[in-house]
Amino acid sequence: MNLNEIAGVAHEPEGTPNGVVVLTHGAGGNRESTLLQQVCEEWSRRGWLAVRYDLPYRRRRPKGPPSGSAATDREGIAEAIALCRGLADGPLIAGGHSYGGRQTSMVVAAAKQAPVNALTLFSYPVHPPGKPERTRTEHLPDIAVPTVFTHGTSDPFGTIAELRAAAALIPAPTEIVEITGARHDLGSKTLDVGALAVAAALGLLGGQLPDQTT
Repeated sequence: MNLNEIAGVAHEPEGTPNGVVVLTHGAGGNRESTLLQQVCEEWSRRGWLAVRYDLPYRRRRPKGPPSGSAATDREGIAEAIALCRGLADGPLIAGGHSYGGRQTSMVVAAAKQAPVNALTLFSYPVHPPGKPERTRTEHLPDIAVPTVFTHGTSDPFGTIAELRAAAALIPAPTEIVEITGARHDLGSKTLDVGALAVAAALGLLGGQLPDQTT
Protein backbone atom coordinates (compact mmCIF):
# COMPACT_ATOMS: atom_id res chain seq x y z
CA MET A 1 0.00 0.00 0.00
CA ASN A 2 1.18 3.55 -0.71
CA LEU A 3 -0.15 7.01 0.05
CA ASN A 4 -2.30 6.98 -3.06
CA GLU A 5 -4.26 4.06 -1.65
CA ILE A 6 -5.30 6.08 1.40
CA ALA A 7 -5.68 9.31 -0.63
CA GLY A 8 -2.85 10.75 1.42
CA VAL A 9 -0.81 13.92 1.00
CA ALA A 10 2.61 14.24 2.66
CA HIS A 11 4.13 17.43 4.04
CA GLU A 12 7.86 16.76 4.08
CA PRO A 13 10.32 18.55 6.37
CA GLU A 14 13.81 19.65 5.54
CA GLY A 15 16.26 16.96 6.50
CA THR A 16 15.58 13.69 8.29
CA PRO A 17 12.13 13.64 9.96
CA ASN A 18 11.90 13.56 13.75
CA GLY A 19 8.86 11.31 13.39
CA VAL A 20 5.54 10.96 11.58
CA VAL A 21 2.14 12.57 12.11
CA VAL A 22 -0.98 11.03 10.54
CA LEU A 23 -4.18 13.10 10.51
CA THR A 24 -7.65 12.72 9.03
CA HIS A 25 -10.76 14.83 8.64
CA GLY A 26 -14.19 15.37 10.17
CA ALA A 27 -17.52 13.96 9.05
CA GLY A 28 -18.29 16.54 6.37
CA GLY A 29 -14.75 17.21 5.25
CA ASN A 30 -11.79 15.69 3.49
CA ARG A 31 -8.02 15.81 3.54
CA GLU A 32 -8.08 19.32 2.00
CA SER A 33 -9.61 20.97 5.06
CA THR A 34 -7.97 24.25 6.06
CA LEU A 35 -7.36 22.94 9.55
CA LEU A 36 -5.52 19.81 8.41
CA GLN A 37 -3.38 21.77 5.98
CA GLN A 38 -2.41 24.32 8.62
CA VAL A 39 -1.58 21.70 11.23
CA CYS A 40 0.42 19.54 8.82
CA GLU A 41 2.39 22.57 7.62
CA GLU A 42 3.28 23.37 11.22
CA TRP A 43 4.41 19.81 11.92
CA SER A 44 6.55 19.89 8.78
CA ARG A 45 8.07 23.20 9.86
CA ARG A 46 8.96 21.60 13.18
CA GLY A 47 10.83 18.79 11.43
CA TRP A 48 8.17 16.08 11.17
CA LEU A 49 6.73 14.21 8.21
CA ALA A 50 2.99 14.96 8.30
CA VAL A 51 0.37 13.05 6.30
CA ARG A 52 -3.27 14.08 5.86
CA TYR A 53 -5.53 11.47 4.33
CA ASP A 54 -9.13 10.66 3.39
CA LEU A 55 -11.19 8.13 5.31
CA PRO A 56 -12.63 5.17 3.35
CA TYR A 57 -16.13 6.68 3.08
CA ARG A 58 -14.68 9.83 1.54
CA ARG A 59 -12.73 7.83 -0.99
CA ARG A 60 -16.02 6.26 -2.11
CA ARG A 61 -17.80 9.57 -2.67
CA PRO A 62 -16.51 13.16 -2.72
CA LYS A 63 -19.22 14.77 -0.59
CA GLY A 64 -21.68 14.00 2.18
CA PRO A 65 -21.54 12.60 5.71
CA PRO A 66 -20.04 9.22 6.62
CA SER A 67 -21.77 6.32 4.91
CA GLY A 68 -21.48 2.61 5.50
CA SER A 69 -19.90 1.13 8.59
CA ALA A 70 -17.74 3.17 10.96
CA ALA A 71 -15.80 -0.07 11.46
CA THR A 72 -14.64 0.22 7.85
CA ASP A 73 -13.37 3.71 8.55
CA ARG A 74 -11.49 2.41 11.57
CA GLU A 75 -9.92 -0.29 9.41
CA GLY A 76 -8.78 2.45 7.06
CA ILE A 77 -7.28 4.37 9.96
CA ALA A 78 -5.39 1.30 11.15
CA GLU A 79 -4.05 0.79 7.62
CA ALA A 80 -2.95 4.41 7.38
CA ILE A 81 -1.13 4.21 10.71
CA ALA A 82 0.61 0.99 9.66
CA LEU A 83 1.65 2.49 6.33
CA CYS A 84 2.95 5.72 7.79
CA ARG A 85 4.85 3.87 10.53
CA GLY A 86 7.22 2.73 7.80
CA LEU A 87 7.78 6.15 6.23
CA ALA A 88 10.27 7.43 8.80
CA ASP A 89 11.93 6.53 12.08
CA GLY A 90 10.90 8.10 15.36
CA PRO A 91 7.56 8.45 17.14
CA LEU A 92 4.23 8.32 15.36
CA ILE A 93 1.39 10.65 16.31
CA ALA A 94 -2.11 10.07 14.95
CA GLY A 95 -5.41 11.87 15.20
CA GLY A 96 -7.82 14.05 13.34
CA HIS A 97 -10.72 16.44 13.42
CA SER A 98 -14.05 15.56 15.06
CA TYR A 99 -15.33 12.24 13.60
CA GLY A 100 -11.88 11.37 12.26
CA GLY A 101 -10.24 12.03 15.59
CA ARG A 102 -12.85 10.08 17.50
CA GLN A 103 -12.51 7.06 15.21
CA THR A 104 -8.72 7.25 15.49
CA SER A 105 -8.96 7.30 19.28
CA MET A 106 -11.18 4.22 19.11
CA VAL A 107 -8.57 2.41 17.00
CA VAL A 108 -5.88 3.23 19.55
CA ALA A 109 -8.12 2.25 22.47
CA ALA A 110 -8.95 -1.12 20.90
CA ALA A 111 -5.37 -2.06 20.01
CA LYS A 112 -3.71 -4.67 22.21
CA GLN A 113 -0.46 -2.77 21.82
CA ALA A 114 -0.60 0.99 21.27
CA PRO A 115 0.07 1.57 17.55
CA VAL A 116 0.99 5.23 18.16
CA ASN A 117 3.06 7.25 20.61
CA ALA A 118 0.48 10.02 21.08
CA LEU A 119 -2.92 11.23 19.93
CA THR A 120 -3.83 14.73 18.77
CA LEU A 121 -7.60 15.28 18.61
CA PHE A 122 -9.27 18.39 17.24
CA SER A 123 -12.84 19.33 18.25
CA TYR A 124 -13.45 15.97 19.88
CA PRO A 125 -17.25 15.36 19.69
CA VAL A 126 -18.01 14.69 23.34
CA HIS A 127 -21.71 14.48 22.46
CA PRO A 128 -24.07 15.46 19.62
CA PRO A 129 -25.10 19.14 19.72
CA GLY A 130 -27.91 19.69 22.19
CA LYS A 131 -27.70 16.14 23.56
CA PRO A 132 -25.19 16.16 26.41
CA GLU A 133 -26.60 12.91 27.79
CA ARG A 134 -25.33 11.01 24.73
CA THR A 135 -21.64 11.04 25.57
CA ARG A 136 -19.08 9.47 23.25
CA THR A 137 -16.52 8.62 25.89
CA GLU A 138 -16.88 4.90 26.65
CA HIS A 139 -13.55 3.95 25.09
CA LEU A 140 -11.45 6.73 26.57
CA PRO A 141 -10.36 4.73 29.67
CA ASP A 142 -8.66 2.26 27.29
CA ILE A 143 -6.37 4.89 25.76
CA ALA A 144 -2.86 4.46 27.15
CA VAL A 145 -0.93 7.14 25.25
CA PRO A 146 -0.52 10.90 25.79
CA THR A 147 -3.43 12.79 24.23
CA VAL A 148 -3.87 16.43 23.24
CA PHE A 149 -7.36 17.87 22.79
CA THR A 150 -7.59 21.13 20.82
CA HIS A 151 -11.05 22.55 21.34
CA GLY A 152 -13.03 25.73 20.74
CA THR A 153 -14.70 27.38 23.70
CA SER A 154 -17.90 27.76 21.65
CA ASP A 155 -18.04 24.23 20.26
CA PRO A 156 -21.61 22.84 20.38
CA PHE A 157 -20.24 19.28 20.52
CA GLY A 158 -18.95 19.83 24.04
CA THR A 159 -18.06 22.57 26.48
CA ILE A 160 -14.56 22.90 27.86
CA ALA A 161 -15.84 21.58 31.20
CA GLU A 162 -17.37 18.54 29.47
CA LEU A 163 -14.14 17.96 27.57
CA ARG A 164 -12.10 18.15 30.76
CA ALA A 165 -14.31 15.50 32.32
CA ALA A 166 -13.83 13.31 29.23
CA ALA A 167 -10.07 13.80 29.20
CA ALA A 168 -9.90 12.82 32.86
CA LEU A 169 -11.04 9.32 31.86
CA ILE A 170 -7.76 8.69 30.02
CA PRO A 171 -5.12 7.01 32.25
CA ALA A 172 -2.27 8.80 30.47
CA PRO A 173 -1.04 12.40 30.30
CA THR A 174 -3.50 14.74 28.61
CA GLU A 175 -3.60 18.40 27.72
CA ILE A 176 -6.41 20.64 26.52
CA VAL A 177 -5.62 23.52 24.18
CA GLU A 178 -8.46 26.03 24.40
CA ILE A 179 -9.18 28.12 21.31
CA THR A 180 -11.11 31.10 22.64
CA GLY A 181 -14.31 31.84 20.76
CA ALA A 182 -13.82 29.08 18.18
CA ARG A 183 -16.61 26.75 17.16
CA HIS A 184 -16.33 23.23 15.74
CA ASP A 185 -14.19 24.21 12.75
CA LEU A 186 -11.58 25.76 15.10
CA GLY A 187 -11.35 28.88 12.99
CA SER A 188 -9.60 31.72 14.79
CA LYS A 189 -8.49 35.18 13.67
CA THR A 190 -6.24 35.72 16.67
CA LEU A 191 -4.71 32.35 17.58
CA ASP A 192 -2.40 30.06 15.60
CA VAL A 193 -4.26 26.80 16.15
CA GLY A 194 -1.65 24.65 14.45
CA ALA A 195 1.26 26.07 16.42
CA LEU A 196 -0.56 25.68 19.74
CA ALA A 197 -1.61 22.09 19.04
CA VAL A 198 1.85 21.03 17.86
CA ALA A 199 3.58 22.65 20.84
CA ALA A 200 1.24 20.82 23.22
CA ALA A 201 1.86 17.47 21.56
CA LEU A 202 5.63 17.93 21.65
CA GLY A 203 5.35 18.90 25.29
CA LEU A 204 3.50 15.70 26.12
CA LEU A 205 6.19 13.69 24.37
CA GLY A 206 8.55 14.99 27.02
CA GLY A 207 10.71 17.31 24.96
CA GLN A 208 12.84 14.30 24.04
CA LEU A 209 13.13 15.27 20.38
CA PRO A 210 15.31 17.92 18.75
CA ASP A 211 13.50 21.11 17.76
CA GLN A 212 14.20 21.85 14.11
CA THR A 213 12.28 25.12 13.99
CA THR A 214 13.83 27.52 11.51
